[in-house]
Amino acid sequence: MLVTIAESSDFAGKLQFWTRIAMDTIKQEKVRRFEEFIDRRLKPDLVHAIAERDKVFEQQKIFSDLRSNIENLEKNNVTNLKTLVNIGSEVYLQADVPDTTRIFVDVGLGFHVEFTWSEALNYISAREEKLARQIEEYTRLIASIKAQIKMVCEGIRELLQIPPERAY
Repeated sequence: MLVTIAESSDFAGKLQFWTRIAMDTIKQEKVRRFEEFIDRRLKPDLVHAIAERDKVFEQQKIFSDLRSNIENLEKNNVTNLKTLVNIGSEVYLQADVPDTTRIFVDVGLGFHVEFTWSEALNYISAREEKLARQIEEYTRLIASIKAQIKMVCEGIRELLQIPPERAY
């Protein structure tokens, strides 16, 4: 049986058609896996890192406020004071502090240490340095995750042969 030129070109056309469909299916599967990686891994990691950094920012604010309060006590030479103490569930009791020269500072894990004002300020400085380092680490981690997301999106763009967006 002789194969005519028309039949062979028809076969080649069909082969190209099915090859294109197979390649499109492979591309679609790769794109789906990349998008799934972004949605299931990178985005949750990013949300977690931002939440953890926010917690450290809150701790930093607490120590900054404590530093300001101690400095105000020192500056105004306050030796006793009346204050409201939260006893839980936003219920407050009035308290009289006869000697303010020593304070208790929450050092973590439910422990409170008695400090003089200068000892407390030294401890606060050390904690603030540690918290600043933690914030820097989380900021670097967040930037790294964002870069990974951008890189995967760029891979998807190249896979789909979409021209890059121009920044104006």
